[in-house]
Amino acid sequence: MATIQVTLDEVVGYFDELEDPRSTINRKHPLVSVLVIAMMAVLAGAGGPTAIAQWAAFKAEFLLKILELPNGIPRKDVFRRVLATLQPGAFQVCFAHWLQSLRARAAKATGVEKPILAVDGKTARRSHDRRQGLGALHSVSVWASEYGLSLGQVACAEKSNEITAIPELLRLVDIQGSIITIDAMGTQKAIAATIIDRHADYVLALKGNQESLQQAVINHIDEQSKNDFADAQARRHTTQETGHGREETRSYLQMPVPETLQGLELWKGLKSIGLATLVCVRNGQETTETRYYISSLPMGVKQFAHAIRSHWGIENSCHWSLDMTYREDESRIRDPHVRENFAWLNRFTLSLLKQHPGKASIVMKRRGCGWNENFLLEVLMGTTL
Repeated sequence: MATIQVTLDEVVGYFDELEDPRSTINRKHPLVSVLVIAMMAVLAGAGGPTAIAQWAAFKAEFLLKILELPNGIPRKDVFRRVLATLQPGAFQVCFAHWLQSLRARAAKATGVEKPILAVDGKTARRSHDRRQGLGALHSVSVWASEYGLSLGQVACAEKSNEITAIPELLRLVDIQGSIITIDAMGTQKAIAATIIDRHADYVLALKGNQESLQQAVINHIDEQSKNDFADAQARRHTTQETGHGREETRSYLQMPVPETLQGLELWKGLKSIGLATLVCVRNGQETTETRYYISSLPMGVKQFAHAIRSHWGIENSCHWSLDMTYREDESRIRDPHVRENFAWLNRFTLSLLKQHPGKASIVMKRRGCGWNENFLLEVLMGTTL
């Protein structure tokens, strides 16, 4: 066990500067040990403070060997109290160095130097408490699609508050050198300016909230299409995929932003516009969906297409896993700080599971963390024991 202890010290070290919010009276369990147990338990399948405490009780012999626990295994009230009193912002900040290490390792492994960072919101639907006037937790997070890493989250009252939450999130995360993708809710002049000021690029979707801009983009593309874009320096890219009983054809068009575009001067860094069309054939039925975009990217339609396609990684790889594997939508945690801190634990442990090189599904990896202590430590520490 000595080798494990030395390696685990690195994990413990990430929390050294986190201030303990608990009263010093009757404080029996070190904060860091409580948090490391919580992470381990969530990796192994725990969905709340009670489940964390139950898992810890089952694993008492193991935990007492690898963590400082002078007064034994904490009870569920300890885990609940810690997660309730920790400020979510401070809790998340203490993961910054850990995320930097994971991100650097993922960049080296994938060879991706200009990652796509997808920004999107998600609601934990059953986390409301009508009797207390508490709405469901809605949070906006950043997902590094190629890396399989959740880099940060900010909670907000509801989806309409994403406009104010997104700039806060972009300041929390290191976005320099990346491409930020956001759906139409986040297509705001101030958000575009923040991205450019932070030395990143953007691909922003257009919908009704920017009706004038969207219509101007549509009109320009329609006008240029009359002579098949002969005068527009347009570039096109098409991909085809077959699977799950459907055939999908995705067509992308990118062109330089016209100097005559209405309101061009209000959008900092805007260089190109474009569209993506999805034609899906399933059970003999064909559906077509077209979306329009503005971007600070220069011409390069494959990069433009990759950014648009990668944006949905936050839905398919992150949100889907949180709902189907972590059962986040079914969570009944109502305490504001507990549910927000737990949402971050879910996202961070999902990132750790995705960094593990094994080919098993996230479901099987979580089960493996519950079944095998060495596998749990491998996932937690990102190494092979």
